[in-house]
Amino acid sequence: MPQERINMKKFLLFFPAVLYFFIFTQQVHTQVSPEAAQAFGSAGIRILEQRQAARNFTLPVLGGENTSLSSFRGKVVILNFWATWCPPCREEMPSMESLYRRFKDEGLEIVAVDMMEDTETVSRFISNNGYTFPVMLDRLNRTGAVYGVSSIPVSFILDREGRIIARVIGGISWNSPRMIAAFDALLKSR
Repeated sequence: MPQERINMKKFLLFFPAVLYFFIFTQQVHTQVSPEAAQAFGSAGIRILEQRQAARNFTLPVLGGENTSLSSFRGKVVILNFWATWCPPCREEMPSMESLYRRFKDEGLEIVAVDMMEDTETVSRFISNNGYTFPVMLDRLNRTGAVYGVSSIPVSFILDREGRIIARVIGGISWNSPRMIAAFDALLKSR
């Protein structure tokens, strides 16, 4: 019995990392323009040398129908995992909204995936703060688990082909001048 507990603990500790490794093994070598890579580097975000195809998922959208991540293909996407109770999540959201309003007509989409909260709580938070980007509800944390999310906030930046080009762990200021320059360069590159 004690040996079974130790093995289960090891399994629970290493399972998310192993799952993440196997899910994101479809590596592709695509290019982000040198200008965009340099601009993201200046903003403190390293562009991945080998980009992985983002795993598609379908979740309910707050105030709407089920939507798949693949429906945003053709746009640059910030895929953000968050919750209303998370202070760094709440702190970064106004800057996400600002970046979204600035670039949404140029092809930027923010997809905020709420982790394991009820619809009423999330709806009230989004409405009270005037956020306009799409919010998906991952009530059972299945999508978060697929993406290896073990703490929040965490964001993945996807190119127009749906490949992960960067991962950001923790809250950041999405509307800093350097971040604006980085997304401007990324959105202009094809």
